Amino acid sequence: MSKLVVYGTPASTYVRTVRLLLEEIAVDYTLQRVDILNGENKSADYLAKNPFGKIPTIEVNGELLYETAVITEYLDATLADRKFSFSDPMLQARMRQIMAIIDSYLFGPAIGSIVVQRLILPSLGRQTDEAKVKNAIAPAQTAIEAIESLAAGSPYLLGSEASIADFYLIPILMYLFQTPEFEVITAQTPKLRRWRDELSQLPNVKKLCA
Repeated sequence: MSKLVVYGTPASTYVRTVRLLLEEIAVDYTLQRVDILNGENKSADYLAKNPFGKIPTIEVNGELLYETAVITEYLDATLADRKFSFSDPMLQARMRQIMAIIDSYLFGPAIGSIVVQRLILPSLGRQTDEAKVKNAIAPAQTAIEAIESLAAGSPYLLGSEASIADFYLIPILMYLFQTPEFEVITAQTPKLRRWRDELSQLPNVKKLCA
C-alpha cells in the first residue's frame, strides 16, 4: 500500500479517531491540514475530494474515502487484519451500534454544542451561548448512558481488546472532560468514567487527544 494521506483538522474528533487507529497500527501517513475554522473544507479543491466538505477524507492508492466509519473499517481490514473488529457477530454489532450512537446522537450535542460553546468559541474571543449548552446536556446524557449500557468497560469498551469503538469515543470524552458539563453528563456512567481515565494514559491518546 502506498503512503496514506489524511485530510483534516488535527483538533477534529473524527480526524483523531482515524489517526488513533493509524498510530496503533504503526502505519506511515501524512496529515494534510484542512482547516474547517477558516473554511478550507469548503474550497473547490477539497470539495472535489469530499462533496460534503466534511473531515476526514483519506487518499490511498489514488482512491479517496470519506465517512469515518467507512475509513476506519477499511483501514482495519487492509492494514490490521481486522485486529480492531470482532469475529463474534454480536460484539461486532455492538461496536457498530456504539459508533452509530456517536454519529447520530452524541457528536452533535457533545461536540457541536457543548465543546464548541465552552472551548472553541472562547478560544476565538467569542461568547458562550449558555442556552445552547443547557439544551445539549440532556441529549448528550441520553447518548452517553446508552453507550454505558452496551459497554463492558474493562479495560476497553467491549472487553479485553481495543476496537474501532474505542477510537471513536475517546476523543469526544477527552474534550468533554474539559467542560463543567462532564460531571452531570457522566454522573450515571461509572464504567465510561473509569474507561476514560484508563485510556487517557495511553501514549497515542496522550499524543493526539491531550
